Amino acid sequence: MSSERPDSHAPAAAESASTLSRRTFITTATAAGGAAVSGGVLPGPSPLGTEPAEAAVAAPVSGRVSLTVNGKRHTAEIDNRTSLLDLLREQLGLTGTKKGCDAGACGACTVLVDGRRVNACLALAVRLEGAEVTTIEGLAPGEDDDLHPLQQAFIEQDAFQCGYCTPGQIMSGVGCIREGHTGSREEIREWMSGNICRCGCYVKIVNAVDKAARAGKA
Repeated sequence: MSSERPDSHAPAAAESASTLSRRTFITTATAAGGAAVSGGVLPGPSPLGTEPAEAAVAAPVSGRVSLTVNGKRHTAEIDNRTSLLDLLREQLGLTGTKKGCDAGACGACTVLVDGRRVNACLALAVRLEGAEVTTIEGLAPGEDDDLHPLQQAFIEQDAFQCGYCTPGQIMSGVGCIREGHTGSREEIREWMSGNICRCGCYVKIVNAVDKAARAGKA
């Protein structure tokens, strides 16, 4: 007759159950975490009681805008959220205006709107009905190979390296000269400070703007 007590296996059974429980928890939690990270949607109530069908995003609203770009009238059907930058590049094929930060911080997309400097990435195209826009493609005085005086000054002063920011720099420089903010090199630097050059050509950019301004050419 065995001398073991009836409950002698209870601690081992409890430990086994505890281990199984921990394993089950870890496996379930890992699977759920993986689903969340990989973009899976876990079942559960929608926030604020809104069902997915009711939370659908409304379709974009389209509009029409007519504006003059580099002397030519254009009318375009656009999403009302379209920026002037995207209208120029994607619908009008004017890719000289560059997309840099797309947040108005670098100045690569600078154009002139009714003669004033504008970051095209921040301007809603639909709000520019009837405006006159000048981009780098329309800056030269004619259709021949003549360059705008500031374009020529950029070449002569070697005011660029990679050239990505150059269209925006030149358009901003033209605006700076026309606004009369070229009384000194310090003033030019201040009024051109919204245009960033990753290559660090700032000294030569100021040289080019200063030269064109002193020649009275903008």
